[in-house]
Amino acid sequence: MTPREAVEALRERMSGAIVGQTGVIERLLIGLLANGNLLVEGLPGLAKTRAIKALAKNLECAFSRIQFTPDLLPSDVTGTEIYAQESGSFRFQPGPIFADIVLADEINRAPPKVQAALLEAMEERQVTVGGETHRLPPLFMVMATQNPIEQEGTYPLPEAQTDRFLMHVLVSWPSVEEEVEVIRMVRAEEVAAQADASAERPAPAPAIPQSAVFEARREIAAIHAAPAIERYMADLVQATRTPAAFSEDLGRWIEIGASPRASLALDRCGRAHAWLAGRDYVDPEDLRAVAPDVLRHRLRLSYEAQGEGVAPDRVVEEILATVALP
Repeated sequence: MTPREAVEALRERMSGAIVGQTGVIERLLIGLLANGNLLVEGLPGLAKTRAIKALAKNLECAFSRIQFTPDLLPSDVTGTEIYAQESGSFRFQPGPIFADIVLADEINRAPPKVQAALLEAMEERQVTVGGETHRLPPLFMVMATQNPIEQEGTYPLPEAQTDRFLMHVLVSWPSVEEEVEVIRMVRAEEVAAQADASAERPAPAPAIPQSAVFEARREIAAIHAAPAIERYMADLVQATRTPAAFSEDLGRWIEIGASPRASLALDRCGRAHAWLAGRDYVDPEDLRAVAPDVLRHRLRLSYEAQGEGVAPDRVVEEILATVALP
């Protein structure tokens, strides 16, 4: 099985577990292929957790879920040193962060000191406890979820942490037809769960090997991006830093622009998007497709924009309409 066939098989299996949400599934795959962390935001019940678990279930990986709560401690995430009576010394007990795919569920429900425990892991792929550094698995990535409407008892993510997320993915309502399919799918799952345990069930398909992901990443790294495309990436990010030079509205709306991490994210996500489309070069449409997910969490809007009800996606839309195509 080639890397492309393996990734397409993974996409097909995820689509079988998640009705609709094809855009979310594609973004999860892009995050996996681009080797980045994802922030998935949506209202309760929109299958955010289910989508991430479907990815981990069908991939050869170690998966852990951390339910973030106000009483969570940093050591509950990273692990801690414990005293071993047998040896009379301390040894490190790894926490749930030591997995290939880590689901940080409702990440904004934990206080800042717990959120900060993820910073080193997300950026350096390592954890330092008691002055000793422990490396994380090669496939390691954090997929965090948050609820956009419930603000009581939550702690907004600091800009330093949101900037470390490769993409900020929004999950929307399903259509009526898709919701009917959800009802049927869940009903079928309940029937299967209540079936006689002695009944013969088909063996599950083997998980997609990690090696296929690493091979796909090597192919993605070799995808060609022309100098004009590279300049287009930089221009999109520059428009967030000097917005008044591009548009009067952008000048009023943007208070602080995106960091160089945004340019790097556009490059990585654009290459992954092109690879999924079967091309060996990056097209402007690849960058336009991923730009909202890459930029929406990296912009700080002005009070004027907030007062006018201007959303980050509206700002990104204006950027894409203003910056000249290569």
